[in-house]
Amino acid sequence: MSTKWKKNGFIYGPKGDLTWAKDSALTPTPLLINDEVIRVYVGFRDAKGVSRIGYVDLDANEPSKVLSVSREPVLDLGRPGAFDDNGVILGDVVKFNNKIYMYYVGFQLVEKAKFLAFTGLAICDDEGKEFHRVSETPILDRSDEGLYIRAIHSVILENNVWKIWYAAGNEWANIDGINYPNYHIKYIESPDGIHFPEKNGISCIKHENNEYRIGRPRVYKTQACYEMYYTKGTLNKDYVPGYAISDNGIEWSRDDSMVGITKSNTGWDSITLCYPSLLTVKDKTYMFYNGNDMGRDGFGYAVLEG
Repeated sequence: MSTKWKKNGFIYGPKGDLTWAKDSALTPTPLLINDEVIRVYVGFRDAKGVSRIGYVDLDANEPSKVLSVSREPVLDLGRPGAFDDNGVILGDVVKFNNKIYMYYVGFQLVEKAKFLAFTGLAICDDEGKEFHRVSETPILDRSDEGLYIRAIHSVILENNVWKIWYAAGNEWANIDGINYPNYHIKYIESPDGIHFPEKNGISCIKHENNEYRIGRPRVYKTQACYEMYYTKGTLNKDYVPGYAISDNGIEWSRDDSMVGITKSNTGWDSITLCYPSLLTVKDKTYMFYNGNDMGRDGFGYAVLEG
């Protein structure tokens, strides 16, 4: 599969007219609602930088055309003291049994670490406009492999096995006096998409060179192989996507030169380019992604060539 992408520009960023959506459209995650509508779930931030999940509906035939934007969160914060009381962002959305499963990452502030980030699950059956938590506790909670972070970002149901790719982190990287999360990509399986018999997963992709974090894995199964797009952060503050392929979804071969998209020379995606997520509609494959400042301005898209 060719991995050359043609950028089609910026799509949407919050206008600041909603108190819960002052800026940012984090980790854009598309889902084809019907033949006419692509719903891109995103994390909108309030004035304090706390994210709630909403959506932007796009024309499936012309994704640059915005049809509507959620006026209320489809998933709000958890109750005070819960693992998701200080923000929720997208992991993945999966259609299953006429429902939509939303895997999300919940954030909590604590005294002796910058934050904690673990995975919750919410489900809806109303065309994706209102989600309800299956539990107020994480479905993928802390373990020895991830004291601070265990964040699901890709889910594939295959042969009655729920295959899960996620980021796990136990440390922090101090850059210019600021702590940043240190994590890498792992794989785990579930019999039902909710419970995980194994306490720890299998490491898939680790840091190379001056990388200190590599995460937001988005995995796609083709006829030939599994493909993964992810985002990597370096000590010199680069934040860009990478690419890998695998025969089994567990053992991966990295080739970041094949990602097929780079930062622009100027504009909204000239400093960082991150969190790519793909969707195929009819004969076209689209990549939705964030630009500068990890999505503060919003998200745009590109089209696969070849």
